[in-house]
This record gives sequence, structure tokens and C-alpha cells, in this order.
Amino acid sequence: MSFSDLGLRAELLSAIEAQGYTEPTPIQRQAIPAVLEGGDLLASAQTGTGKTAGFTLPMLQRLADGKRPAKRGVRALVLTPTRELAAQVGESVRDYGQHLSLTSHVIFGGVGQQPQVDAIRPGLDILVATPGRLLDLQQQGHVDLSGVETLVLDEADRMLDMGFIHDIRKVLKLLPAKRQNLLFSATFSNEIQTLANQLLDRPTLIEVARRNTTAETVEQAVYRVDREKKRELLAHLIQSQRWFQVLVFTRTKHGANRLAEHLGKRDIPAMAIHGNKSQSARTKALSAFKSGDLQVLVATDIAARGLDIDELPHVVNFELPNVAEDYVHRIGRTGRAGNEGQAVSLVCVDEHGLLKNIEKLIKRDLVKHIEPGFEPDPNAKPEPIENGRGGRGRGRGGNGGGNRNAGSNNAGGNNTANRDAPSGRKRQRRGGQKRQQA
Repeated sequence: MSFSDLGLRAELLSAIEAQGYTEPTPIQRQAIPAVLEGGDLLASAQTGTGKTAGFTLPMLQRLADGKRPAKRGVRALVLTPTRELAAQVGESVRDYGQHLSLTSHVIFGGVGQQPQVDAIRPGLDILVATPGRLLDLQQQGHVDLSGVETLVLDEADRMLDMGFIHDIRKVLKLLPAKRQNLLFSATFSNEIQTLANQLLDRPTLIEVARRNTTAETVEQAVYRVDREKKRELLAHLIQSQRWFQVLVFTRTKHGANRLAEHLGKRDIPAMAIHGNKSQSARTKALSAFKSGDLQVLVATDIAARGLDIDELPHVVNFELPNVAEDYVHRIGRTGRAGNEGQAVSLVCVDEHGLLKNIEKLIKRDLVKHIEPGFEPDPNAKPEPIENGRGGRGRGRGGNGGGNRNAGSNNAGGNNTANRDAPSGRKRQRRGGQKRQQA
């Protein structure tokens, strides 16, 4: 099957060809015709399977075929959990819509709002946004959502994990009752089904991958090691196995900084990205990593969400996530579009409970290794695990984190560069103060 068989117009087919794609992925083969029909959609597929094009292409076609209203406002709204993902979706909209006379813009926090306000003022066909900045601009009277024809919730599972459900509900109240709703998710949890029941009207259901599965093209392995030897083991593996373009996940922002600094001292080019980094610093690091100039990118979960890197060969869990589902998200950065990848987890005694939760979720036992010279102490005692917000979790990994936000690391903080945190939590931290601009 080719893209032309899906009923897409010539302008879109030309743009797809320019991007080098010839055959639609399974999610695209099912989602594109369903969206073109105009009904609601609930789609679940692993990351890296082409979900973004699965909604971007038919959304562009429906907007191009439709009549632009006289009222200035937003016709299609795409909500994403993170800035990086918003930027990626915005890039896809521009690439695929390059031959159509449609307008689009991306808004998120961490940057000045005036250029965003100026772009929104004349009205937009497509607005891609993170919830925090969207609500702030709407409350200031800069965004009119009363004419939205299509709503897309991208990475909806991550938005729920990050606590954005209250902001999502606020946004829904600003939209017209009659609209098309598209809900895309990497996993298909009970929480997602609950949201779908509230949001969607007789949706088409697409589930490309079995729930909470990991790609067969990803080789997964565990290295048992003492917590104090993790940094040295990681440097040893990178150098001895000649790993290049390695994405490493840590639990905390401080841990990401320390690890990147340690690798740098071992002559391994590394940079960290997280919520305390400025948007320009994050963009610079991502650009260097994608181009291959940077060997290692150390990231917290939220900062890495939405990373789209072709043929990323290695993902390392320097620390296991507190929430088992995040393991699936993390290693989904590699093994994309049929390419092979390797996912390695460095596991100390503190994380044995977290590892069991992950293996239970993905319904498979991971291969365990012990690297010579880095044998773990069999008498080591587990210690409580930091939950990424300065608090402490339960010893032995507890029950997988209990608090689903625990693994989010950099969703909040009191820095101005990360104000897309959910408003409910921000009000709680600030004692009821008015929410700052996202």
C-alpha cells in the first residue's frame, strides 16, 4: 500500500515524497482514513511508529478541504505534554503542509510570549501547544478556541502521568461541543480509557501494538552493579563497546548534571537536558546530539519526551524509572521504524523492586549481566530511592513509585524555564498564588 491509496491530496503526497517516505506505517494505514472520515479516534501505538503523521496528514487535508471561517481564531488544536514534542509536531505540520496555504504556530513555556501572541492574533489554522502556556494566553485574551474543529491529544498517557488532567479539562470547556477528537497514546492504560469515555463520541479504535509491549527490534539487557559504581560502569561500556549517540536517562535533574560532568572528565562528550536548562540550551544540545557531534545526551524523562532521532542505536537507563510504564517510553526512543536498537539498564540493589515491576508490565524477564570488575556486593543493603522531587521513595523500589508523577523528575521545580507544569500543583506549591506564565 502507498500513501496515494489512503485518499490524500496531491500536495500532501508531494510533501511526503520530499520527506523520503514511500509506504505508510500500520498506524498510518489505519488512522489516516479514519480521521479523513471525520469521526473521533482512539489510537494506541508504540513510540516511533508514525503516530504524528497519522494525525497530521489527515488533519491538514480536512482543513484544506474545509471553508476558513470569517472569525479569527484557531481551527485545529494539538495538545502535547512537553516543549520538545510540541516543536516536533510543529515541524511535521510545516513539512507536510508546505504546499498548502494553511497557517500554524507552536507555543510553549520557557520563552517569551510576545512573538507567540503576535502569531496567534490574525488567527491560525493549526495551533500546537503545551497546556500551561495555552491556558495562560487564553486567560489573557490572546487565544480564541471557540471555533476549534479538531482537537488532538498527543501522548495523552504522558499528559495524565504529568498531572495535566485538570488543565485538559479547563481546555475542553473552552472548545465548541461539536468537533472532531483524536486521542493518541503510546500505551493504552485504564486511565486512558476513562479519559476516552469522557471525551470521545463513538470513536474508531486502533491498537497497533499489544498493550505495554516493547519493540521486538530492541535488544534489552540489565547490568547488575552497585550504585556507587554506576558512573564508572557506564563510561566503561561506552568506551569499550564503542557506543555513539547514546541517550541516557536519570531520575533527577541534579543527577543528570553530575553524570554529564563525569562523562566529560572521561573524554566522553556529554550534555544534560532537563527543566532547569534554558530552551536555547536544550535546543543546542538536541541539535548537537542529532547531528552526531555529541556522543551522549543525559536526560530526565520529561525533557526527552518527544525526541525524534533517526536510528538512535543506544538507550541507557542509568536509573530505572519509578513508574514501570516509563520504561516502555524510554526504550521506545530506539528501535524505531524497524531499525535495531539496544536498551541497557544499570540496576543496583535499591532498584530490584522497580525491575520486577517492569518485567511484570512487559511480560518478559530481562537478560541479566555482570561486567567483570564491576561485580555488585552481595551483602549490599537497599536504600530509599529519590523520587525526582527531592523526596524519598520506598526502599527496594517500593511499589513502583506509588505517585505516578514520581518519575517525572522535572515536571515542576521553581525555575522560570519550566512553567508548563500543571496549574493544580503550581497553586499548591505557591500557596494559592496566581499561576505564572507558562
